[in-house]
Amino acid sequence: MANGKKPATYEDIEALPVGWVGEILEDELVASPRPAMGHANVGYLLSVELGGPFRLGRGGPGGWWILYEPELHFGRNILVPDLAGWRRERMPKLPSSEEPFLTLAPDWVCEVLSPSTVHVDRKRKLPIYHREGVVHAWLIDPLARTLEIHRREPSGWVLTATHAGEAWVRAEPFDAVPLDLGLLWLERAPASR
Repeated sequence: MANGKKPATYEDIEALPVGWVGEILEDELVASPRPAMGHANVGYLLSVELGGPFRLGRGGPGGWWILYEPELHFGRNILVPDLAGWRRERMPKLPSSEEPFLTLAPDWVCEVLSPSTVHVDRKRKLPIYHREGVVHAWLIDPLARTLEIHRREPSGWVLTATHAGEAWVRAEPFDAVPLDLGLLWLERAPASR
């Protein structure tokens, strides 16, 4: 490390207090508390909304593995996105239940932004995801009620769309099925379908 500190290790993550999430970004330990309710709500509901049609094939094309907070090891970097997805043609089956982490970069990641993590998610994690070959990245801000969709290009991330409020959207790479963006916000009770 340039600042003279020794590189962080997995033992540094294990030493964090209960309820904290640790990641290692470019040899530095980055720790954050468990998310607030708006953040947790978005992560849960998005996994439900995408999991049915894209993981299970219920009302959609299937073909994906979608995981909530998987631990990803990319060399010395350890990242924990809020959600991540792999196309089954790249990862035909999930690793065994005993595997603690994955080393294959996902095809899609989603980071739910919190005031305490927005800088890390945007400025530190997105470049690592790009370098590792992640194709799509979503950034969701539950306070601003926005969804940003980024696509990987050789030169960097390209913002392909920003959606806000309670619109129905088609968001790549899951654009085969519309997503009710309003369901993700804590202030709105889900309507019966």
